[in-house]
Order: sequence, then structure tokens, then C-alpha cells
Amino acid sequence: MDREYRENRVLELAMELQDIAQTGIYYGTGKFDRERYQQIRDIAADLISRCTGKPLETTKLAFCNDIGYATPKLDTRAAIFKEGKILLVKENNGLWSMPGGWVDPDMSILENTVKEVREEAGLTVTADRLIALLDLDKNNAKYHPFKVIKAFVLCRVTGGHFHENIETVDSAYFGPDELPELTMDKNTPDQVALCFQAHDAEHWETVFD
Repeated sequence: MDREYRENRVLELAMELQDIAQTGIYYGTGKFDRERYQQIRDIAADLISRCTGKPLETTKLAFCNDIGYATPKLDTRAAIFKEGKILLVKENNGLWSMPGGWVDPDMSILENTVKEVREEAGLTVTADRLIALLDLDKNNAKYHPFKVIKAFVLCRVTGGHFHENIETVDSAYFGPDELPELTMDKNTPDQVALCFQAHDAEHWETVFD
């Protein structure tokens, strides 16, 4: 058993402990029970910090502040096409992705998709079709610190133009065989290819796993 596998397995178990602790803190009826769940959460945060190399306080802020029953986070990605090419935005780190981001608590998948395109690409769009709902762990970066479900949505541009912002520095359309270097935890070449298939299909059934 190699070191990377051990560390990844420890990270998986730590996140399970975090989920159990979060649920227990919320539903626990006794003071001492909630204190024990908080101890479990602190231990989980320590393990996550050691596995990821992130400072402990950063880890607690990112993964140990949610309340209520532990559920996956939801991310949207907009598939926008023009003349057979897909729109990608260039991030500050030089990598490219389909416009998107975390779904805000007060928004639906449709609303969030439209918002993220406006913020990252400067475009107004209609969100017309749900292409896929995909588990990040199964398709993107392995052993992500929390469960993520990614929603890919086919969109149509109705107006606007790109302007540089705090998240993206450029935008461009790319053909299926000319993709730039992608931000792999946000979208993979296979996921972009799936969006091309959905765009070209007369009838499309949503893919989910």
C-alpha cells in the first residue's frame, strides 16, 4: 500500500467523520453529545489539514463551518456555443474553464448558471437544457475534501460582451480539437466533449451518475 493511497484513504475517512460530526452537532439534543461531536469535528479538521497541507484554521473555515445535515455542494458549468465552438474563460492562474461556480443558497441551478455566465463572461444567456449531473470524485479530481455534484447546462447567448473581472482575464471559443489547458477540477476534456455531443444532438437525455 503506497503512501499516496494511505493519505487519500485517510482524507476520505476524515471527511466522513466531518459529515457525521456536522450532523450530530445539529441534531444532538444533549450538551455533552454536542461537545463530543465537536471534538470529532476538530479531529477531522486536523486530519484534513495534515493530508492536504493546508493550515488548520484555513481547513476549519473551508470545511467545518456548515450547519445542518451534511449534503454535497453543487457547482454549475455553462456550455455556450458559437459556430461549432465552445466558450471558455481564462482564469487568473492561466487555466481555462467553462463559466460557472458554486450554487448560492438562494438560487436554483438555472439561476446560478445565468449569474455565473454574466459575472465571468459578461454575457446574458438563457439556460435551456440540463446536459449532465456528475460526481466530481468519479470524473474530475480524486479525493476532493468534500463531495461535489457538477451540473452542466446548455445555454444560449442573448447579449453582452466579455470584460476582465476579478475571476477571469479573457474568454474565447474553442473547437473540440483545440482545447487549451483546462482547470481539471472544474471541467475535463471528456466533460467538454459531452457538452459538444449534447449541443449537436437533436434529442438529449440528461447524463447522471
